[in-house]
Amino acid sequence: HVQLMDTGGGSVQAGESLTLTCVASEYILGYYCMAWYRDFPVQLRKGVGLIESAGTTFYVDTMKVRSTISKDSAANTLYLRMDSLKPEDTAMYYCAARSGRCTEDGIWVEYDFDFWGQGTQVTVSS
Repeated sequence: HVQLMDTGGGSVQAGESLTLTCVASEYILGYYCMAWYRDFPVQLRKGVGLIESAGTTFYVDTMKVRSTISKDSAANTLYLRMDSLKPEDTAMYYCAARSGRCTEDGIWVEYDFDFWGQGTQVTVSS
């Protein structure tokens, strides 16, 4: 059973940057799709972006300009860097892993994920 450990959250000021890290307990990043999601206080979990096993990235429109997802497969580590943070980015952030692809023809398909991290809280104050 793969475990994902999310870290890197914290309290920051608007306009600052933050990098979240997700470490997998096994070597999966070379052949799993890895994604970042976030839970807002009163909304459903929403995707932030993903990176396919081959390295192709995909971001939701609201995060496209301000986010960078990368990975170090050999280190079993996934990253999410967010710049120019806004108070509305305040959420619990989770990484997730799925065996296989997450996108089809450039579209993020809402497949189920196999494993989830425990989440890391990001709080942005104005």
